[in-house]
Amino acid sequence: MISVPWYNLRMLNRPPVEGFRRMWKSISKFILGEQLPPHLPDRVRRTLADQQIEAEILIGWVQLLLVAFFILLYTIAPKTSAGTGFQPVPWALGLYLMFTLIRLWFAYRHTLPQWLLMASVVMDMGLLMVLIWSFHLQYEQPAPFYLKAPTLLYVFIFISLRALRFEPKYVVAAGVAAAAGWLVLLLYALNDMTSMGETITRDYVLYMTSNRVLVGAEIDKILSILLVTFVLAVALVRARRVLIRAIVEGTAAHDLSRFVSPEIADHIIGADEAIQPGDGEIKLATVMFTDIEGFSGISERLKPDELMGMLNEYFAAVSEVIERYGGVIIQFEGDSMLISYNIAKPDTDHAANAVRTAIGIQQVVTRRRFGNDIELRTRCGINTGEIVAGAVGTRDRLLFTVHGDEVNIAARLEQLNKEYGTYILAAERAVREAGEGFAFERIGEVTVRGRATPTTVYAIRDVPAPAAPAASGEAGAGR
Repeated sequence: MISVPWYNLRMLNRPPVEGFRRMWKSISKFILGEQLPPHLPDRVRRTLADQQIEAEILIGWVQLLLVAFFILLYTIAPKTSAGTGFQPVPWALGLYLMFTLIRLWFAYRHTLPQWLLMASVVMDMGLLMVLIWSFHLQYEQPAPFYLKAPTLLYVFIFISLRALRFEPKYVVAAGVAAAAGWLVLLLYALNDMTSMGETITRDYVLYMTSNRVLVGAEIDKILSILLVTFVLAVALVRARRVLIRAIVEGTAAHDLSRFVSPEIADHIIGADEAIQPGDGEIKLATVMFTDIEGFSGISERLKPDELMGMLNEYFAAVSEVIERYGGVIIQFEGDSMLISYNIAKPDTDHAANAVRTAIGIQQVVTRRRFGNDIELRTRCGINTGEIVAGAVGTRDRLLFTVHGDEVNIAARLEQLNKEYGTYILAAERAVREAGEGFAFERIGEVTVRGRATPTTVYAIRDVPAPAAPAASGEAGAGR
């Protein structure tokens, strides 16, 4: 008995159409790259449309420079056809100049519809072919004369210009129009040769030194145009998919970066390898915890939308102070913030900047009210030491944060403000690293909850006094 592998049986039972579809999908993916999702967000479409408009303006300017170059060359070149009665080249150049200016005007007005753009691509090639065709009239030569014109090379420039839009259909349109145009010119030349009694040649030297036509050479030109068009179109499909995917990912990254600080986002983007759970580094740094005094009582009296509006005002005002002194907000948790210095970005004066931030926050909250005239006071706990900064979580969901014993001390110091009636407490090392210029007052040694070793704690007493309570009596209750 012959044994047939199970996968061979599965292939035999699979319908031919399905197998062909899978094979075509694999080939398409190999040639054109990963397929895009069927539906793109409107903002991605708008971003892509804006880039296409800019690309069309760029194409217009390049084509304007090209026609200006043509006109300049024609003007300064020696006129070997001075005796010719009709001069078609200036007319063709003038028509192309006018056409280019009109399309550039439409591009700047963002009123260039796709049908007009497609028609203009074909007309570009048509005008170029008319220009080449006019050479034999300009120089009073048989029609095959123009088949040797080096102006044909500008066909490839015009095709490649269409690639700036990242839309393959316009490249294909330009290439097909160019190939069709050259085929028409070839047929016209052959017809002209027949009427003159000339014959087609197979001699390359005779082809180059006379007005004879080597059909194979002209077919090679047409095939070259089509091959270049095909390769460029395939490259554009791949590039367009990469571009759209980059726009989607860039938009998502921009949106997600609003949920973390720019410094952390830059750290993640600039990493040589994808960040994994547990990746981190130990740095001498300073951390500060902040918390709104009496927030529980305030939140009970406010509607959810009023509470969110008040918090947004508060965080916006406080964040300005934090950014001013180089702090990076690691995370928000309710009304609390964890702020780091010398973690996400270098800061040699990190302890002093943390203290300046705490004082600045006190100045802000005592000068203004938030929401519906509500006074908010902020308690701060500051500590300096060897801190671990890195990613925690799972492979699919990570959080960039700081952790370690020194971070826990800063959190406990923030809470101790309630017991001492203070708003800024700092550990001894933070005070020592901050240096002179601050009015620290030693409170004593405190055994922080969860830690056996006592911690020497300092307070800053010269913080701004709270403003007079508002008439509505919205003072914060104890938390």
